[in-house]
Amino acid sequence: MDDVGIDQMASFGYGGLTPPRMPNINAVAQAGLRFRNAWAMPECSLGRASFFVGQFPPRTNIYQAIGPNDLANSHVSPFATTAPKLLKKANYESGLFGKFHLGGPENNEAGNAAPHTLGWDYFYGWLGGLPGSIDTTAGGLAAPDTHKCGFLPRQNRAGTDFGACFKPDNSCTDISVTGPAPHEDAPGLQCIDSGGVFAPNQTCSDPRPGWVNFNQENAYYVSPLVINDGSYVEEVPLTDMRARGYRTRIETDAAIDWIKSRPTNRPWMATVSYTSAHTPWQQPPVGLLSENTISLRDSLDCGATGAGRLLQNQMIEAMDAELGRLMVEVGLAQWDSNGRLVYDPAASNTTIVIVGDNGTLGTAVKQPFAPSQAKGTAYQTGIWTPLIVAGPQVQAPNRDVENMVNMVDVFQFFGEVANLNAHDEAVQTLDSTSLMAYVQNPGQETLRTINFAMGSFNYQANNTRNAPCVISTSCTQIPVSKSVCEDNQGVWWGPGYDDPSVVDNGGTGYSMCWEVNKALANDGQSQVTINPETSIGLRNEQYKLVRNITQEYDASTPNSPRTTTVEQLFQINQDKNRPLLDTPDRDLLQAPTSQTLAIYDDLKQKMDQVLASNPLCPGDGNLDRVVNGDDVENWARIARDWGKSSMYDFMVSGAFDGLTNATDGGIIQNNLNTNCDPAYAIY
Repeated sequence: MDDVGIDQMASFGYGGLTPPRMPNINAVAQAGLRFRNAWAMPECSLGRASFFVGQFPPRTNIYQAIGPNDLANSHVSPFATTAPKLLKKANYESGLFGKFHLGGPENNEAGNAAPHTLGWDYFYGWLGGLPGSIDTTAGGLAAPDTHKCGFLPRQNRAGTDFGACFKPDNSCTDISVTGPAPHEDAPGLQCIDSGGVFAPNQTCSDPRPGWVNFNQENAYYVSPLVINDGSYVEEVPLTDMRARGYRTRIETDAAIDWIKSRPTNRPWMATVSYTSAHTPWQQPPVGLLSENTISLRDSLDCGATGAGRLLQNQMIEAMDAELGRLMVEVGLAQWDSNGRLVYDPAASNTTIVIVGDNGTLGTAVKQPFAPSQAKGTAYQTGIWTPLIVAGPQVQAPNRDVENMVNMVDVFQFFGEVANLNAHDEAVQTLDSTSLMAYVQNPGQETLRTINFAMGSFNYQANNTRNAPCVISTSCTQIPVSKSVCEDNQGVWWGPGYDDPSVVDNGGTGYSMCWEVNKALANDGQSQVTINPETSIGLRNEQYKLVRNITQEYDASTPNSPRTTTVEQLFQINQDKNRPLLDTPDRDLLQAPTSQTLAIYDDLKQKMDQVLASNPLCPGDGNLDRVVNGDDVENWARIARDWGKSSMYDFMVSGAFDGLTNATDGGIIQNNLNTNCDPAYAIY
């Protein structure tokens, strides 16, 4: 699940006043284990990398959501033992459906073949992962910014109740509704769900209007699809019907087709990597929703925060409905006479893992969690995510596991399911511990002494960064582009800015958030809060240390930022309904005692140990911590055939240049036959 933190989950005791309906996920949770003390990472790419590679960000160098300017050094390494490569050692086939977001196609030698290079036998989905922006022209029908949700609403919402749905395969369907019709989508939404562009008040007997545009992305309904089938790679254009329709349904259909085509004598792992409920928020088809959530849909402004909260609930519910359909169609469950999912884990040999990649986006956070400390931070709301495990291995199902676990442990669990020791099989040093121990032993004591999460900036050529995005009264550099910034209700201050609130600098734009505050101060305006560029969390059973590093504007040194480091100590727990959270008013370092200072010193020492646990190894590009002939051969091939960003582009003077060239070859030669200091893990 994408951007679905534990705050959304009624099955974990939360969800606020209006939790999204998840009856099918709840059924799986009741039949399995609910890990109520699980940490992911602050953003999606590093969260996903953690359970596919089993490593914390200081090892993967993936510190934020991967964007088109991020170098291969901040992608999952093709030399790493990923989950599908690990399982291949036990003869598993692996398929991934939906969001990838682990590297490529930009700055990656594999390009659109990145899933295959990382070990997946089959991939059907979206490499970058993020849906495109909503097409506010509705396929060319109107001027930009007209239709906030990407389709023409029905007549009682200033739209129409009938029209023709023209499709790029030259087919056409007349669509109409009568009256309020709450159980039918507006014809405009029905049309984009079926892959078309809606022409209001026309019929299919009319000529297709010249304004119809099939080459425009439309959030969850039109996306450029990529397929990897073994070494075969296909980039599906927007004009292909396979790239059109509701994304959550496409993800599910692809998984069902692949699973049902597997041979019965070979094990498999299918990862259904749902994009939902990542922004931009957009109405799902009404057929995926319940009676209680289908009203007011046409009147919503998909760019408004209040509507976004409602739409996120609907998108999560639609995802839950599709998960139920997946389980039924592949034979893992069935519907009862009332339409409820009946799931008996003992009736199959299949293990189910449901996990969130990071916390919820701030504007959609449920009470009592903290919207200002959500996705993108190492506070509880940003990294505390649901983890559910169900299957025939589970002893004493329908129980809560309160022990500390991390999403890196899911990687080891994949190996445990296949009777593999991940630490022995993986080339990279792992940060994972066992999950199977909790699955099989209800009385298992905590295996971890600490838990860890971290977010920061990914590596870009010559230490550039994503440009600033001001959301409400804070500035962040998480969004990878202007469109992503605006999809999150933000104002882009980078190159190409066009919002009148941006202090004009001749069109150049700004590079850093501290520069935004400098411009605001010089313009006589109030400055914004700058989100930390690095946010780190580490905890033991009761206490948590948070370290935030920020570059601030300082008028006394106007041409360079002032770096500030703030550390906070909290007592936290996982109580249902009212958990102790790491909110600013509960910082124990505001009035420290000898006891809290001793706890702080211990956690600080462990945090620094984790950060130092992967010593630099110049010249080693294949993760074996030895610089040898293999590195010479790998570098030579990549430099000759590719020459751009790769794991063999080494840091010089604190920066990567985005090239694999003679400079990097020289670093290998200067360190040849070096056995680097060993990496180590702290649990």
